[in-house]
Amino acid sequence: MALNKVEICGVNTSSLPILKSDEKEALFQKIKKGDSEAREQYIKGNLRLVLSVIKRFQNSNENVDDLFQIGCIGLMKAVDNFDDTLNVKFSTYAVPMIIGEIRRYLRDYNSIRVSRSLRDIAYKAIYTKENMIKKNLKEPTIDEIADEIGIEKEMIVYALDAIQSPVSLFEPVYSEGGDTLYVMDQISDQKNKEDHWLENLSLREAMNRLNQREKHIIEMRFYEGRTQMEVADEIGISQAQVSRLEKNALKTMKNYLRS
Repeated sequence: MALNKVEICGVNTSSLPILKSDEKEALFQKIKKGDSEAREQYIKGNLRLVLSVIKRFQNSNENVDDLFQIGCIGLMKAVDNFDDTLNVKFSTYAVPMIIGEIRRYLRDYNSIRVSRSLRDIAYKAIYTKENMIKKNLKEPTIDEIADEIGIEKEMIVYALDAIQSPVSLFEPVYSEGGDTLYVMDQISDQKNKEDHWLENLSLREAMNRLNQREKHIIEMRFYEGRTQMEVADEIGISQAQVSRLEKNALKTMKNYLRS
């Protein structure tokens, strides 16, 4: 893995811009208003974060260009979900997301080898989808993505499917204070909404310990099967805020049920 390359994925790493704190703040305020050019400038101004992260994987046999592309996807997700009201530095928030994206790639890629051309199509589709969501404030269809990048939709579906790998229901999503939330905890069973466990008195009592906003979030997330992004759009806050409120609500409920 040659980390001393000057050009990675066509990007001259020796001339990457460095944004000052006031520049970052000004750009982020524009991003929140939907300025796509400011978003691109903000991403370019933080590409050094991706470079610093991929150095941690220098013992990997993976191509540095591939890791850089994956790291950039993590960076874009961080930009789109960052909440500047939480008094946390962007780099503090972004680095774990970039690392997580690369680790998922290494796990998935090492499980099932996928051709370079298919992976390139998949990454291009993912990047295009992220940009279209940001621009149009809605998730594009496969047809729309295909039209945007000029690739047949069947090939896009095949490429995206090829880079997926099975995930254990017991894979941890996050852990806080010894309380771990697993993938299975995030899944809503649409066919069994009326099962008796939803009517369990203890669970109802635990729900009553939440404030109105937390209760609404838990109902949408686990009773209706909404994603955090969908919940954020519904109640008018950021995805990061939804995640934080959801964690607090689950912790409150868990503490009550344990008492």
